[in-house]
Amino acid sequence: MSPEPAGPEPHSEPEPLRVPEPRGGPPTRRVLALADDLSGAAETAAALRRPARILLGSPGSRDAAAVPGPGVALVRDLDTRQLDAASAAAAVREALRGVADDTVLFKKTDSLLRGNLAAEAAAYAEGAAAVVIAPALPVAGRTVRDGVVHLRGIPLHATDAWRAEPLPAPTSVAAALGDPRTAPVPLTVVRGPAAELTERLRALVRAGHRPVCDAETDADLDAIAAAALRLGPGVRLLGTGGLAAALGRLLGAADGPGGDRGPDGPDGPDGPDGLGADGAPPAGPARGGASAPDTAPGAPPGVPSPDAVPGAPSPDAPSAEPARTAVRPLLVVVGTAEPGAVAQIAQLVAAGARHTALPAELLAAPGACLPLTVAPGAVTVVGVDPAQGIRPGAARQVVAGLARTVAAACGPADLVLTGGETARRVLDALGVAHLVPVGEIHHGAVRSLASDGRTVVTRPGSYGDAGSLLLIARALRPGDRLPTTEPPVPSPVPQGEFL
Repeated sequence: MSPEPAGPEPHSEPEPLRVPEPRGGPPTRRVLALADDLSGAAETAAALRRPARILLGSPGSRDAAAVPGPGVALVRDLDTRQLDAASAAAAVREALRGVADDTVLFKKTDSLLRGNLAAEAAAYAEGAAAVVIAPALPVAGRTVRDGVVHLRGIPLHATDAWRAEPLPAPTSVAAALGDPRTAPVPLTVVRGPAAELTERLRALVRAGHRPVCDAETDADLDAIAAAALRLGPGVRLLGTGGLAAALGRLLGAADGPGGDRGPDGPDGPDGPDGLGADGAPPAGPARGGASAPDTAPGAPPGVPSPDAVPGAPSPDAPSAEPARTAVRPLLVVVGTAEPGAVAQIAQLVAAGARHTALPAELLAAPGACLPLTVAPGAVTVVGVDPAQGIRPGAARQVVAGLARTVAAACGPADLVLTGGETARRVLDALGVAHLVPVGEIHHGAVRSLASDGRTVVTRPGSYGDAGSLLLIARALRPGDRLPTTEPPVPSPVPQGEFL
């Protein structure tokens, strides 16, 4: 691990901290978000609820798209989940090099604290005035109390969510970060007066600490995001998609169309940064929301049409999606043999999808590319044969073989890709350089338009109940032979190794 960066001098007196006042008109704040895998990047892009682009390039790329424009969120998949700690930290540093001072920075973390969290957080903190940390994800039942991540009320280290990891689960967020400078911010403070939360964060930062905030609800995360931004420029946020959503709500309220954030207008009771006069975020949904380009059909408010986002594929470009005289095939790719995945595939097959199960040992062979037929105009699901499972240590080779197989066979098919590693390897094999998110089917299941014109849905492997893949397929192919009764809305549950 790289040496820890020096923190602020204890008891130093920084310049007065303030949030820059937004201008009238379209949203102007730049947002750069970093993620360690592709499904997390897509989840973050959807959560920010503003014109967004997901870049799959390497951190050292000189592509102009690596710099977010005014009012746009650029989300970079650094693809570091499986790297060694030093390489992961270097990727974070490179991604932050030359970022404009007025850019709002967000680092996506895994809600189960997996990956190179300690090394990447240390690199992310370098050069920052402060880093405020909040790794709760309430929508998935993942909360933080007393500095400990809980899964539906059970401490993370007392569950089997890390059963596929080489080490035991960390006993606290501080232990996962490996940083003695972390300091807890208890729920009582988070839910107290907004001014007191802001002052607590400010005092911890001035003392050289990195606040780790408890949170159990979206309202808790809203309060944390608002207090963090009130600390001023140079403060960075580190957390899950839940904190990204709080940031999106907050910036949407601040950016409101024409500077008017509701019936009170820019000079009403809300402060110039979109927060209440007492420093609290506005109650309820952001009034007015971000002044974004045209909304994509069926997308949540604030999620733009692909045509309105800089760098999105043009409908007239040769690589864009052709007119659909016939429905494209839909290929669902599942890169695991976990029981949860088997149950999800079973629901799709029962609804009429065609299923191909590929042996893990053959996929793991060097250069493997197995025969696969994608049914034209229908739904095909391909996964790892559960009869064999995946032997320990072979998961990455299996996913690589699966990606080569899918890229060779999929043609123009739209794709559903579960797990960040699986999604990234498949899109890399297809030469896809970026995605433009256009909607979210359920939490974490993000629908995007790829740079080659196809529709791609990405979803973290640990999200979704048995009906998740069926729900996604029905959303993409409502006319196909799928059940007309609505399956249960998925509630994300940890499912072990799901790449």
